Amino acid sequence: MTDKRKYSIYAIDFDGTLCESVWPGIGDPNIALIEHLKKKREKGNKLILWTCRVGERLQEAVNWCKGYGLEFDAVNENLPEMIEKYGGDSRKVYADVYIDDQAVNKQKYSVPYKTGKENDYE
Repeated sequence: MTDKRKYSIYAIDFDGTLCESVWPGIGDPNIALIEHLKKKREKGNKLILWTCRVGERLQEAVNWCKGYGLEFDAVNENLPEMIEKYGGDSRKVYADVYIDDQAVNKQKYSVPYKTGKENDYE
């Protein structure tokens, strides 16, 4: 029997991704991304807000997202089913897709890595 999920998990950054980065404030919304994620969630996919914000600033971000109709299945932590599956909540959030303004060009860094392929880090 396989343990295949019927949904994807998306981990999404806040500042510079869901909104313009104007820390400690909150910038203009990335409406295209917000709408895309709302559709993904409506189709049964799971969303994790994955941000460096904590405390009051984190709650402001969560409330801001709710104001645009964007809700999350987890905030700065793994989904309950992943915590149960792996026996704990590691610091690294498990997801199938990571959406972050600090993402790198995957091909440049040979990601995903496969043996036998020459790495070229310019």
